[in-house]
Amino acid sequence: MMKLNPENLNINLRHLRALDAVAREGSFASAAKRLGIVPSALSELIRHLEETVGAALFDRNTRPPVMTPLALSFMAETAHLLADIDKAVTRLRQSAGLELGVLKIGASPSAISELVAPLLADFLAERPMVHCLVHDDVAETLAQMVIEGKLDIAVAGRALQSPDLAQHELMRDDFGLACRTDDMLARKRIKLDDLQDRVLIGLASQTGTQQLLEDSDLPRWLLNTRINAHSTIAQLCMVRAGVGLALLPQNAVNLFNDPKILFVPVSDLRLQRILFVLEPKKRGLSPLARAFVNKIKTFRVE
Repeated sequence: MMKLNPENLNINLRHLRALDAVAREGSFASAAKRLGIVPSALSELIRHLEETVGAALFDRNTRPPVMTPLALSFMAETAHLLADIDKAVTRLRQSAGLELGVLKIGASPSAISELVAPLLADFLAERPMVHCLVHDDVAETLAQMVIEGKLDIAVAGRALQSPDLAQHELMRDDFGLACRTDDMLARKRIKLDDLQDRVLIGLASQTGTQQLLEDSDLPRWLLNTRINAHSTIAQLCMVRAGVGLALLPQNAVNLFNDPKILFVPVSDLRLQRILFVLEPKKRGLSPLARAFVNKIKTFRVE
């Protein structure tokens, strides 16, 4: 690590700005006005700078005083510092004002099309310089990524219980049947018994949807599915192809608004999937992430 000369610590940004202002304005009076200080305060800054470096920076035998070659050389070496600081402060203000930055969002696939995507479109339209990463996965994985700081927030079903994670209820979604529009069960009032002797497509056990089904009081024959998919997307693709049927939350069935897939309510299936906003409990959100969370919560209120 570079060692700092303790004598140099007496020179700060105010000294550099004072010298720069005099150089730009050509006089102490105009420079003081530019800086918003009285001329005597500006003169004191320049005097202190000269005492610190041990040399005169202005030829005071001229009217107005002109900068010495030493001062001009110092200005040439420090001009980029002022420019870099100005840029950094501008970017800092823009970030604090939610104009810049990267928003990292996690979402279960079924929460994207009907909820996250429309809200994100509005949010980014108001902030053209903001970038966004959307990571879709199962709730448990998303929760861990939020805890580890890999994601700012996530929208998913209930995830692992952790002292490092806050889960705020967002919306509830009824379970029903996903089938093709030309299936014999489409557009009918059906019960669970109507699914006997039909091929059912389940989900991997680590998914929140499958855990809800397994924790319910549904008959075991509905859960011992012949086919299991890793994701809702794969599940719906197989439903669309006529491979089988699936029990899913309504928003999941409408993931693609596919005209060939229909959500059919099941009269004796009383089960809901609850979506949560997952936030870190022991780490503050960036202003950008907090603004998006507030937008999500506004949607919940509406």
